[in-house]
Amino acid sequence: MRWPDHAIWWHAYPLGFVGAEREALPADTPPEPRLGRLADWLDHLVELGCNGLVLGPVFASETHGYDTVDHYRIDPRLGTEDDLKRLIDDASQKGVRILLDGVFNHVGRSFEPFRDVASRGDDSPYRNWFHADLRTFEGHDRLITLNHAEPEVADYVTNVMTHWLERGVDGWRLDAAYAVPSPFWRTVTDRVRARFPDAWFVGEVIHGDYVRLIEDTGFDSVTQYELWKAIWSSLNDGNFFELAHALDRHNTMLDTFAPQTFLGNHDVTRIASRLSQKEHQAHALVLLLTIGGVPSIYAGDEFGFEGVKEERLGGDDAIRPAFPERPDEAPGYASPHHRLYQDLIGLRRRHPWLVRARTTVATLTNTALSYTVGHGAEQLAVVLNLDGETVETDLPTADWTCVAGEASFTTDGATVPPTGWAIAEP
Repeated sequence: MRWPDHAIWWHAYPLGFVGAEREALPADTPPEPRLGRLADWLDHLVELGCNGLVLGPVFASETHGYDTVDHYRIDPRLGTEDDLKRLIDDASQKGVRILLDGVFNHVGRSFEPFRDVASRGDDSPYRNWFHADLRTFEGHDRLITLNHAEPEVADYVTNVMTHWLERGVDGWRLDAAYAVPSPFWRTVTDRVRARFPDAWFVGEVIHGDYVRLIEDTGFDSVTQYELWKAIWSSLNDGNFFELAHALDRHNTMLDTFAPQTFLGNHDVTRIASRLSQKEHQAHALVLLLTIGGVPSIYAGDEFGFEGVKEERLGGDDAIRPAFPERPDEAPGYASPHHRLYQDLIGLRRRHPWLVRARTTVATLTNTALSYTVGHGAEQLAVVLNLDGETVETDLPTADWTCVAGEASFTTDGATVPPTGWAIAEP
């Protein structure tokens, strides 16, 4: 198994986490060394059971980090390259890998090559870095799309990636990867891997043929939005048939790659706010941590943080809040919800084979689900009940022993209490 197969990520959005200003600092303002705030949370990450830190945008930008102006400079609202290097070193000493967020589909209007084109037009040496119509990305006037057919753009992205890999990061989350032509990604990932064969690439992909994208781009993984939607939607609607369909598709993906699985990230309403019944947060977490893939925890979800994403200016603020200086100051710290995260992540760590595990459904109704997850000779059983009444579920014959949750297991099934769940080993 490669190191990413053992990874359990904790995903933080740095600009929000440290309470940074909404817009870039004036040019004559000294950098604020705020990345150290994240270093102070590394012990929490480890105690939670995670061993990887996904950092949202850290490069100089105009506002929210996705309007990059310089991929070689740390955003002064977060600090300097030395501050990032200290965070990388501190993480490495604790066995924590670092993934950076690479925004290479588009740039901010203050990106120097774009400023040069805007000023000099066809006389600019960067004129081919952008489309002739200087197109924007998905209607965002401040985001200028790069021309990925231009070889110099591929050279630039390759150099940026290798620059930060040389400084100790372990891989890249590739923002809006779905919008970039696959041949561009294949060129870049092949070049970077020639120097850093252990680097891990996960592309942000929402819709489409995930397997085909993996094969065409050279990515190791993509964001599994299909499963994310199926988890919360099936719990809210009392419709495990939707989840079962998604699990069938997920099994097919696992034949080729291990998707990045998640309940939340910096772009979506938090799971605590998304679910209509609070007790279903446990069911969602059980699903995340027993299904194949590379799981990611969005910082704050372990405390039950709430937040609704809204389609307006500042509509992401609620899902990207400032964090206290210390974990024990966070609402929900040491709560039963927090301990459940620790317990189930611990179970996941004890069964690393789950990264490639296939799911086999045994019982399926609107509100009851039992399944086994297996890889080779290894196996776990999971039972979930959304109903207000006790249910009986079937399982393959084995000497099942409950290791988490509450249910009465027999050799071929389980009795699950109202709104209950359980995990068993043979």
